[in-house]
Amino acid sequence: MRVLAGMLVLIGIIVVRYGYVQLVQGDKLAARMKSLVGQEYERQSPRGAILDRNGRELAVSSMTKSLFIDPSQASKKEPDAIAADLAPLIGQSPEDVQNAIAKGGGFVWLKRFLSQDEYDAVKAYIREKELTDCLGFVDEPKRYYPNDVLAANVLGFVGTEDKGLDGVEQQYDSLIKGEVTESFLYTDSRSKPILDSIFQKQPYRGNRCKTIQLTIDSSMQFTVEQELDRAMAENNPTAVTCVVMDPKTGDVLAMASRPTYNPNKYYDYSPEAWKNRAVSFIYEPGSTFKSVVAGAALQEKVVTPNQVFVDPGYVMVSGRRIQNWNGASFGTVTFTDVVKQSLNTGFAQVGLRLGAENLMKYAKEFGFGEPTGIGLPGEEAGILFNPDDMRASDIATTAIGQSIAVTPIQLVRAMAAIANDGVVLKPHIVKSIQNADGSTYMESQREEVGRALESATDKTLVGLLEQVVASGGGKKAAVKGYRIAGKTGTAQKIRPDGTGYMEGRYIASFCGFAPVEDPQIVVLVMIDDPGTGNFYGGQIAAPVAQRIFAQLLRYLRVEPSTDPFADMEKTQREKPRPEPKKFEGEIPKGMIVVPDFSGLSIRVAAQKAAAAGLQFESEGSGTAVSQTIPANTLVEQGTSVSVTFGQ
Repeated sequence: MRVLAGMLVLIGIIVVRYGYVQLVQGDKLAARMKSLVGQEYERQSPRGAILDRNGRELAVSSMTKSLFIDPSQASKKEPDAIAADLAPLIGQSPEDVQNAIAKGGGFVWLKRFLSQDEYDAVKAYIREKELTDCLGFVDEPKRYYPNDVLAANVLGFVGTEDKGLDGVEQQYDSLIKGEVTESFLYTDSRSKPILDSIFQKQPYRGNRCKTIQLTIDSSMQFTVEQELDRAMAENNPTAVTCVVMDPKTGDVLAMASRPTYNPNKYYDYSPEAWKNRAVSFIYEPGSTFKSVVAGAALQEKVVTPNQVFVDPGYVMVSGRRIQNWNGASFGTVTFTDVVKQSLNTGFAQVGLRLGAENLMKYAKEFGFGEPTGIGLPGEEAGILFNPDDMRASDIATTAIGQSIAVTPIQLVRAMAAIANDGVVLKPHIVKSIQNADGSTYMESQREEVGRALESATDKTLVGLLEQVVASGGGKKAAVKGYRIAGKTGTAQKIRPDGTGYMEGRYIASFCGFAPVEDPQIVVLVMIDDPGTGNFYGGQIAAPVAQRIFAQLLRYLRVEPSTDPFADMEKTQREKPRPEPKKFEGEIPKGMIVVPDFSGLSIRVAAQKAAAAGLQFESEGSGTAVSQTIPANTLVEQGTSVSVTFGQ
């Protein structure tokens, strides 16, 4: 019985011990045994490529060797000698390698992403010194941007652990990030594979890795960036931004900023250079916003193109003085002239006629005040007023593009809507996303957000904006042979604390589209804080846009169009004006003689017509070049005469 009891006790002890080992210490002991017979490895497939709209590579990944050291093994050898020999092969100091060994443990990175020359040199050194037990390589995907700075602010960059940190790389990181796979290799005491592990292979390509195709055209992007570099050299500004969009689809064809950076060496640049100003920079748009105000005024029928305004040079609204860009008075002008010459006094009056509710309504319908949803990180919404909080001065300043804030991409979308018959589209930066097997994961489609203007109103507005480029403040954006419409802008910069404007600090811009009869591209050029003393959008931003228009229209093979304004000045200059005959004889009662308005300004001509008892209508700007009723014609009092003005 005692023997049986003893055996039962012994069996119980064994069972308890077995249960303890299996249930309590099982995982720990299994891991320990696993570490003695082999090693666990993590392998990552390359990151998905980023392509332009034509399939050209903008960002690609390849597998690269990274070097690690096992301090526990290295310390058993001659660590100082290893440090001295290894350091020059990887571009480090011996102290760097010694510090890595001093950290202890079984794994410390020495250098990530070795060049091919570095890898070959270290591999030969390990073989020569028989250091396979303390030095080794791990395959890691490395991101390359073959075009260096091209579209850098759009693409972003990738940090360690294959993580996208800005731009498209960040926005679509979960889709294009390489897939991590774990494997276990059976090894001997020298960490060499044995058994089945000798034949084990792990494919690099994961099934989650996707390819992003952008709407960007790398050739157009290159053209734009060249012109921005030139603008930086000529104007010495703080920054320059340009966006080119297809107004019929919403596809962004080019998007660039200066300053910029090389994403292959992003760590050499300040975070400020990483920013994509096209979506993350908010500013007062100035006179470019007048395109929206003009459209709203025409739509609400508070103004007509030939409606006459009297410009005193400045107006006072709620105690605030609003004056023209040059501080001068333009006298009696039409609304067409108000748009062409970008007269603040006229737009302030138009804004007050529209009212706060309509002004903010149309601003929102054009897409201001909320992100466009373009699909890039850091997009700002901009700033609009609550109509209920607007004073008369707020209405007037908003009408001239002040007191509100927009982003460049919002302004481009609004101008694209004008080019697109009044229909607002959602902008796209990604054309499609392809799965690893070549199937389509996602493809962008033309997406209408809404209609901002009726078709008839939009056509009238386009006519006004075309005259801005043909003979108004945007003449330096004109390209011979093409009809271009657009608007210039010059806005003072707000103080960082929002307490007013900075003296002598401006943002100059131009936004327009071409060709008018069949718009293919919308171009925005914004020059932030030029350092040359010349800060007007029509003087420094319009010429940059002109060069971009000229090159891109040729690249797109757009045929030149007939320009109705091309020979206007030449014809007027060469055609001699006949001397008017003087009326002779007695003037009957109730009749008057039509004066000769030739060479007079609109204001003087209007005064002369009123004094004679005629109803006066005007078209164009400058000085009088023709009149519907010849001079010295005998007509009834109250007869209407229309006078055309030109340069």
